[in-house]
Parts: sequence; C-alpha cells; structure tokens
Amino acid sequence: MAFLQRMKQGFGSTFSFFSDSWAELKKVKWPTRKELISYTLVVLVTCAFMTIYFWVIDLGLSEILRLFD
Repeated sequence: MAFLQRMKQGFGSTFSFFSDSWAELKKVKWPTRKELISYTLVVLVTCAFMTIYFWVIDLGLSEILRLFD
C-alpha cells in the first residue's frame, strides 16, 4: 500500500507541475508578428556579420601562417 501511495503522490506532483507550467505560460507576453519579424532579422544580420568577421580573421591568420612556410 505504501508503494501505491507514493506512486499517487508522484503522479500528483507531475500533474501539478504541468498545471503550474500552463498557468505560467498564460502570463507570458508573447511578441506580435511585427516584433517577431524584427527580432528574427536582428538575429540573422548578427549571424551574417559574425560569419563574415570570423571568415576575414581566418583568411588573415592563414596568410600570416603561409609567410612562415
């Protein structure tokens, strides 16, 4: 019987967790479509900039190392 009682308590806390999570998700201020597009563009531009930056650094270091060959 003790095992069944512990199982019931375990599942009760699991259901409580999902119930509390759902309640917290309802409190979230979700971005509008315009904000979401804006944020996505910022991320894409930042990724492109960082890619170009590291590519230039890699080219520069490669050329410096070729001088020592």
